Amino acid sequence: MHSSSPGLGRLRAAVATLAVAALVFAAAGAGAQAVTTDDAFPVQLVTVDTPTRDHKDVLNDLGLDLTEHAGHDYVEVVLHSAADEEALRDSGLTWDVRIPDLMLLEARNNQVNREFSAATVTSPLPSGRDSYRRLEDYNTDLEALVDGNPGLVRPITLSRTSLEGKPIHGIEIAADVDTTEDGRPTFAMFGLHHAREWPSGEHSIEFAFDLVNGYGSDQRITDLLQRTRVIVVPVVNVDGFEKSVNDGLLVDLRELDGGGTASILGTPNNAYKRKNCRVVDGQEPLPGSCDAAKSPGSFGVGVDLNRNYGAFWGGPGASDVFADPTYRGAAHFSEPETQAVRELVASRHVTTLITNHTFSNLVLRPNGVAPDTIGPDGYPVGDAPDEQAMKDLGARMAAQNGYTNQHGWELYDTTGTTEDWSYNVTGGFGYTFEIGPDEFHPPYPEVIDEYLGAGEYAGKGNREAFLIALENAADATTHSVVAGKAPAGATLRLKRTSPTTSWDGSFQDTVDTTMTVADSRGRYTWHINPSTRPLVQARQYRVLSGEPIESAEYSGTTPPLTHTDQEFTVTHAGADALEVKLDWPTPDDMDLYVYRANADGSLTEVGSSTSFVLSKERVLVQAPDPGTYVLRVENFASATPTWTLTAGVYDMVDGTVPALIEAWTMSCEVNGDVREQKALIVDRGQRVKADFSKCRGR
Repeated sequence: MHSSSPGLGRLRAAVATLAVAALVFAAAGAGAQAVTTDDAFPVQLVTVDTPTRDHKDVLNDLGLDLTEHAGHDYVEVVLHSAADEEALRDSGLTWDVRIPDLMLLEARNNQVNREFSAATVTSPLPSGRDSYRRLEDYNTDLEALVDGNPGLVRPITLSRTSLEGKPIHGIEIAADVDTTEDGRPTFAMFGLHHAREWPSGEHSIEFAFDLVNGYGSDQRITDLLQRTRVIVVPVVNVDGFEKSVNDGLLVDLRELDGGGTASILGTPNNAYKRKNCRVVDGQEPLPGSCDAAKSPGSFGVGVDLNRNYGAFWGGPGASDVFADPTYRGAAHFSEPETQAVRELVASRHVTTLITNHTFSNLVLRPNGVAPDTIGPDGYPVGDAPDEQAMKDLGARMAAQNGYTNQHGWELYDTTGTTEDWSYNVTGGFGYTFEIGPDEFHPPYPEVIDEYLGAGEYAGKGNREAFLIALENAADATTHSVVAGKAPAGATLRLKRTSPTTSWDGSFQDTVDTTMTVADSRGRYTWHINPSTRPLVQARQYRVLSGEPIESAEYSGTTPPLTHTDQEFTVTHAGADALEVKLDWPTPDDMDLYVYRANADGSLTEVGSSTSFVLSKERVLVQAPDPGTYVLRVENFASATPTWTLTAGVYDMVDGTVPALIEAWTMSCEVNGDVREQKALIVDRGQRVKADFSKCRGR
């Protein structure tokens, strides 16, 4: 036995402390007493080194404010307080400070924005805008687009108000827009799920201006608006955004004494707010309570709306601790803002959806968790059934803006996200755009460059990427079509109620859509999503074969805060996997590490498993080379130091999660009376016929 101080397992040393503090905070009512930012600590953006997946998992567990900017060996994190910095230091992770004072940067950005606005009469954006919008500016612009373009733009107010009672406004754009329920496919775009990500709303509304300006003069846009309907909701998190932008735009920069000293005016605490205004789970916030209950970055208050959607809710990458930045909420769809988006999407055939965020220059697609993650059904989650098609579309969009086209989990694991729910439940393709390289809300000229393209992407940018997405929404080969005959004036309804899987069980999701047969001859064509949801379609995965090629079992005793090494030799060349499993009798915490022994006596880590309490440890090493491996048992916090360790070399076999076939229930109604009904099964890219001859009368 080799005793030492804990290795990578100690990286979670700060987790328990932070979790307890967060639980105390939540138990106290979260908003009962204002929590203020550490004024002596400059809010920083740091680059944390995460060379392995285990490092990323440890960082996820710390409860810090992770950004969407990450690579294979790093994640950028916002440190809001000295306590954040101390937790990171205690974890054993290493990092570099990239932006030493975000508030100072905010002030300088505001100065750049003021100078740009003063020197600009009209920007090259479709709206001509030269500065960030506040919430009232969005509402005014949406109203102006409606008032100025009758027949092309109509207002949409989502079905639920925010926690503070604010309406969530959007618009619908289409040729003959008031001829609703006409069977055209829908493209949907959402911005500002996260309050501090101001460019996500700017790009959403600028795309709306682009479509309106181009209709009738740009043949491509005109054709698309004749074939589709476009919904734009630029601000989903209306409460949080209002606080973020109002505080953020108050920050000023004053040069004093000729020495460049920054004087920050206003209250900057909400400038980097991420979540909504949930102060106490299950209770509507009292007036002013969201403003009063400030914490570092305001992430101590609220629910992360982009972890609150139903599909896979409650899984990896979403916290169950109220004060964490990725707090998922008390239940799936616990927040009115996500309920409102859910009800909007479920009432249309949204064949393509984009939810805009910042930052990282990424085009992300489902799924949000790594394909080898064991899902709620006991099988690996695998790739999305439409992986190749969504990857290809992502590549076409990324070619316009220079972004990286990748899965959501390649950034880090996430569950309960907008596009994971919308894709898996409706079948419409869904993407997250992470706009911009390195800031949540950079100087406004950078917002312009990202939208219109700059450098080698000049004339392309997100504008062109969005148009490609809209073309995909219109393309019948990427969704489904039902056509036939029914009485003129009849209402056709497609409805499906099915269980949606979350990490803690399942719940019923309903998609309920209608169209009106407008043709006097009774002919109709309806562009729809497939009847079988991706959530229940067949998916491929790889599993271990039944018996190991070679194996060994060990047992031992390891006192707390020490480790024990065992050697295992792989002799079989060409094996698919080495599986190592660690078990012990109590529901507390041991960790497992697997190393490859090198010729010079050094060790190279090839896998680790450092789950929290209640979980046993397992490491799977793909295609292990023959040689000696060191299996390390570390007693991180186990009261019973006796353990059992098994190692086996296996071939793997391909497996398939059995598929279900689902049907739409299709009805023909006259004056609310259902006169004919049938089951409709239709696949992606398929066109089927459905006539309703009995619907004319009884």
